[in-house]
Amino acid sequence: MPRPTPAARRRRLRRAVAAVTAVAMLATALAGAVLAFAPPARAATDDTTGPAGAAGADRVVLVGTAGLRWDDVHTLSTPALWELSRSGSIGTVAARSVRSSACPADGWLAVSAGARAADLPGERYGECRALRSPSVDAPVPGWSDYVEAASRSRFDATLGLLGTLLRSEQVPAAGFGPGAAIALADGDGTVVGTHQALPRDPGAITEAVEVALDDARLVVVDAGAVRDIGRATVPRPEDEPEQPDDDAPVEPQPTGEEPEGPQVITEPTRAQQVQPVDARIAAVLEAVDDWDGGDVTVLVVSLADSGTVARMQLAAAAGPAPDGERYVESLLGTRSTRQPGYLQATDVTPTLLALLGLSGEAPAGALVGSPVRPVPGPGSAIERLAAVVDVDRHQVAADPVIPRTYTWLIVVNLLLQAVVVVGLNGRVIAVTGALAHRVRDAAARRRSAHVPTGRAPHAANPMAAVPVLRGLLVAGVAVGSFPVATTLANLVPWWRVTSSGWAVVGAIGLGVAVLSTLALLPPVRRAVLGPMGVVAGATALVLAVDVATGARLQLSAPLGVEPVVGARFYGFNNTSFALFASASLLVAAAVADPLVRAGRRRRAAVVVAVIGVVATVLNGTPGLGSDFGGPPALVPGFAILALLAAGIRLSWRRILLVGGGAGIVVLAFLLADWLRPPEDRTHLGRFVDTVLDGGLGAVVGRKLSQNVANLGGTWLTLLAIGGIALVVTVLAQPLRRAAAATDGGAYGWLSSGEPLTNLGTAAPMLRPAVLALAVTLGIGFLVNDSGIVIPAMGVSVAVPLLVAVSAGWLLRVRAERDALEGRTDQRRGTRQGATTG
Repeated sequence: MPRPTPAARRRRLRRAVAAVTAVAMLATALAGAVLAFAPPARAATDDTTGPAGAAGADRVVLVGTAGLRWDDVHTLSTPALWELSRSGSIGTVAARSVRSSACPADGWLAVSAGARAADLPGERYGECRALRSPSVDAPVPGWSDYVEAASRSRFDATLGLLGTLLRSEQVPAAGFGPGAAIALADGDGTVVGTHQALPRDPGAITEAVEVALDDARLVVVDAGAVRDIGRATVPRPEDEPEQPDDDAPVEPQPTGEEPEGPQVITEPTRAQQVQPVDARIAAVLEAVDDWDGGDVTVLVVSLADSGTVARMQLAAAAGPAPDGERYVESLLGTRSTRQPGYLQATDVTPTLLALLGLSGEAPAGALVGSPVRPVPGPGSAIERLAAVVDVDRHQVAADPVIPRTYTWLIVVNLLLQAVVVVGLNGRVIAVTGALAHRVRDAAARRRSAHVPTGRAPHAANPMAAVPVLRGLLVAGVAVGSFPVATTLANLVPWWRVTSSGWAVVGAIGLGVAVLSTLALLPPVRRAVLGPMGVVAGATALVLAVDVATGARLQLSAPLGVEPVVGARFYGFNNTSFALFASASLLVAAAVADPLVRAGRRRRAAVVVAVIGVVATVLNGTPGLGSDFGGPPALVPGFAILALLAAGIRLSWRRILLVGGGAGIVVLAFLLADWLRPPEDRTHLGRFVDTVLDGGLGAVVGRKLSQNVANLGGTWLTLLAIGGIALVVTVLAQPLRRAAAATDGGAYGWLSSGEPLTNLGTAAPMLRPAVLALAVTLGIGFLVNDSGIVIPAMGVSVAVPLLVAVSAGWLLRVRAERDALEGRTDQRRGTRQGATTG
């Protein structure tokens, strides 16, 4: 090929710069459009009820509990909660704090800080602290432990934020019970407003709350906790004992040890614990109904788990909501989850501040949640209750399925890789055949039987190549379809079946079968990259449509996110991003490949760029993909793929231009979200606030430490690392030697002696796709806090499809060779017949 002239090189460089600039400008324009259509900031209005104006409620009552779920609610046993579920707004709460399950103290600390916070773990198996009300003029018992735990945590919680704001804005408050003392404490642990122990008699509770409503704008009531058998809260010896109070409820003081045999009956059952909690809630609701001083908003929220197993908790609300709405006959929703019926414990504090007219008073970045608002739901109360119960049922059914699905995904990938590297290697087959022949000979001699003679079959049988390649093609397509099939499985309610494990296996198997059939249809199979394009296109399309419509399919999916973790409820999580990025790059390569082979490289580059822009905008737009670490990885990958599709060689200058374009795109997404109203921002806009406040170093350090910790976090992670190591160390070297051989090397028996490097000629976009994948997955690993998941999941969909491409190409090569040999034999036979005649 003649070397291009300097003028041609300059023209190519200008086109490359123009392409990268166009991608960045288009992404910026789309992000600006998101900003333009964002709702305007809400201005606070003065009101006689408070310094910043109340948001429609004269009084706000928070009734907090722990371990209470919607499946505990029934018509006769819990009449107050049953009636509230019919007339108010209801939802489920992810109470996740610092650890995998939340103790009662953790939930109340989340209200105090508006962020994830937790107590120090227990000394034995992490038992939860028995909460105590403070003595007169004394700080909350255990406050020093709470502060110490917050200083160790990576969530930067500001304990006492709610109490400090109430005091600085002169908002009167009253609290009942030990949990309320934690919620209303300031930074030093001193309770703001009035506080007293919760009376034991429900009638006394009604009277006390009604009196408190006369003076306090915020009333917080700790209605008690529901605990699993053997998981009762345990007193901490450093806690100051509670002052005796004749009206205080008498709580059992269990040891916290696992009960055995008859000892189980010494602890109250779940139903026995739920009924008094419902009675206290009924007493508070009665006080609200009797109070005639104005409109009251009541929030009933279960803030913690009932044991060491996390479950979705109960939430309900009645009365005025922020922005003039009302909590009535609907579901609860929040912008932190963007899912109807899903809340987080950290949403409680922003809701209280919004109802009290104090939304703009919290420091920027201190609150991680959003105000809870009513959202549309099913029309009847029974259907709404069934919907929130189904959320918990789905999560419980998915809890054992998710790790098993990840395990099977890794195992089938390792098996496929092992078959390709070891099982199909001609030299390995020869050695294995020789060893098997010697073993048979030795066994025959020991039996004094006839010893077989003749040459042992030490080489691979070329006649078996076709069925082997067909099986490899089907296996590669099926394994590549597995990840997206796990997402499609949530289209059917498998979790409602008694044998949910078998039901989800059937749903995944059906998805794999359908996608594999489509990918192996004759018209698709004729194109070298056809099966890869179909599977990758289906994967990218399913994830894109799911994210665009609210990401419902990913919740509690076999490879999705668990709501109880509280990490991601919408947009792209790390797993879905890895699958989406890999699939998008592969489908772009498959679509551009015929254009490159036809010499239409400029059109191929445009196609790749368009797919890249759509994928990047969908991934990074706030409120849609909302993925901070996605655009920095996608933009370089697609830019490199577009440059190579255009026939432009990579250089350091062009690589730096690509990196600069990626930075511009990321900055556009961050600013577009940051310029929206604070209550509408996602974590992208809050990150800008953190940077402006000087917290960039802490965020980067936290992400790096978490990324490093995840390298050895679980055995599933170690298994994923093992799979990547196998690909790099075991797979790469034999394939590199085979590709360099002129006769196919160890795989020549499969290719009929065709050099494997010819695959790059048959599919010129395949090698650029592999390079773009390596760049995207590598950057994704570096910029995401769960980075190891990115390359592991990307490999799980890319490698099987690349194996399928290789097998399909080898089948085509063999068919062409057989056809050529057939024509040659036919001509030879014709000549011999003519000579004989």
